[in-house]
Amino acid sequence: MEYARLGSSGLKVSLIALGCMSYAGVSEYWPWALDEDAAQPFFRQAAELGITFWDTANGYGRGVSEEIAGRAVREYSRREDIVLATKVHAKMHDGPGGSGLSRKAIMEQIDASLRRLGTDYVDLYQIHGFDAETPVEETMEALHDVVKDGKVRYIGACNLRAWQFAKMQYTATLNGWTRFVSLQSQYNLMQREEEREMFGLLADQGVGSLPWSPLARGRLARPWGTSTQRSDTDAFARIFYDDDDKLVADAVHEVADNRGVSMAQAALSWVLRNPVVTAPIVGATKPQHLVDAVAALELELTDTEVAALEAPYRPRMPLTF
Repeated sequence: MEYARLGSSGLKVSLIALGCMSYAGVSEYWPWALDEDAAQPFFRQAAELGITFWDTANGYGRGVSEEIAGRAVREYSRREDIVLATKVHAKMHDGPGGSGLSRKAIMEQIDASLRRLGTDYVDLYQIHGFDAETPVEETMEALHDVVKDGKVRYIGACNLRAWQFAKMQYTATLNGWTRFVSLQSQYNLMQREEEREMFGLLADQGVGSLPWSPLARGRLARPWGTSTQRSDTDAFARIFYDDDDKLVADAVHEVADNRGVSMAQAALSWVLRNPVVTAPIVGATKPQHLVDAVAALELELTDTEVAALEAPYRPRMPLTF
């Protein structure tokens, strides 16, 4: 495994991150998610492969994912060897501090996350979206305060538009508060809209990109039309992709077949070659998933292969959360 600084910060992370959304307990909302017993082998495998950057969120299974991840840290590693990331914004209850990015919500939810994770600090605390109902000054000062309280080491953001990220980052700079070191957003061969404005902004600001869904919820890891439990039950994914994306999957299949590698390796290698990207977030539910992710670090695509992979892309609206 290779490691690098996250953006221009001093935080070193593995170049593959273990995404923990799939480890949230089976529910009527996420029937494809794994319970704790089924999730444990993936934490063990990640630790053995040197994947020490683990990403979860308070909203994954209403806190269940944080509980599972926290116990896994103690079971398969040491707290000081894991870069542990979680998020705030999702609705956890109906009270005034149960969702959003108000000072009350941030102060309440960081404490709740720490209890579930079984730790006294989070390495990377990320806002899970933009809260239009809360002044950005309130949010950024509250995030700065949880850093100064020692509960958080670094802060990041997820799923923002470029203007939203710029506004929040400038507000922090103007007031001498803690700045974002990372941004999570959807980035893969089927969704490349971050290249238009966001990636240039991140490069300018020294912020690292942590792409989620780098394999388009598995659609770039298997021949088009292949069915899985998640593809059959994940209604959210149908918002992201449609039948027009078949051409992209077919291109990945052809490049991978010609190189003698898996589709996942080819698609992840393409994501990793972007200089703004620090670590794609990989959600593993089969043993080969993490093996393919690590192998992608060694795969160097040719210019001809990159052109073939990018040719079928069609512009689309960026996601709004």
